[in-house]
Amino acid sequence: MSNISVIGLGIMGLPIAINLVKAGHTVTGYNRSPERIQKLVDAGGHAARSVAEAATGADVIITMVPDSPDVEAVVSGPDGVFANAAPGALWIDASTIRPDVARHLATEAREAGLRPLDAPVSGGEQGAIDGALSIMIGGIRADVDAAHDVLSAIGKTIVHVGPSGSGQTVKAANQLIVAVNIEALAEAVVFLEAHGVDREAALKVLGGGLAGSKVLDQKGQKLLDRNFDPGFRLALHHKDLGIVTAAAREAGVIIPLGAIVAQLVAATVQRGDGGLDHSALFKQVLELSGRD
Repeated sequence: MSNISVIGLGIMGLPIAINLVKAGHTVTGYNRSPERIQKLVDAGGHAARSVAEAATGADVIITMVPDSPDVEAVVSGPDGVFANAAPGALWIDASTIRPDVARHLATEAREAGLRPLDAPVSGGEQGAIDGALSIMIGGIRADVDAAHDVLSAIGKTIVHVGPSGSGQTVKAANQLIVAVNIEALAEAVVFLEAHGVDREAALKVLGGGLAGSKVLDQKGQKLLDRNFDPGFRLALHHKDLGIVTAAAREAGVIIPLGAIVAQLVAATVQRGDGGLDHSALFKQVLELSGRD
């Protein structure tokens, strides 16, 4: 079993840390909000008072923070991960950040003697709670193999997709697909409601055919219930689509649907709904259709 530190105990980071405790690892957590650390302690983990303390002596350091600047802040400087982790420690960044940032941070990590992996996850809060995340990993194969026991405690689909930065590139594609699916599902539900169809029956039969998807399975009932409690906040998906559109532009790739959905997500965030679940795209479709 490993000594693991998890830095960032938010909606995803806390259940990840708790599942690592359940798997028998020694887990130390750090978070800016101390009440999240206490929840880990209550589950059998340990508390760190700083990033430096969390990194010191850990075999594996997992970072799960919101954005590229947050990761850079956590790993850099005299109080960061790179300056305090032991040589040979695995650094697994499970955040969703820009692929170019992941690549340059991986270079810095190796210069500091660490073994970096960019390993963003998909599956949402429930996937994190169930230990059933899909994990896309960029890095060196030997380091991926070394991290397997840790990652298998939090995920069911664990795939090495290429060198450093590749995990973040695949995650960007994931976020593009998910956003387009949520928008399509939202439009379909408004369409069904406008025609007075039995909504539950309609989603059941759609889910059993080619239109079926995990997005329909996980978000369909939330739309019907108008329940937008955050499993993955719309503001974070807005950030992710910024990564997608920037990376597409850099590669010279045209993503017309992605561009449209990115604007719809941006508009929903700007109207003040960024703290809601990303399925709250439905609210905008309702408004545009003059319905509630």
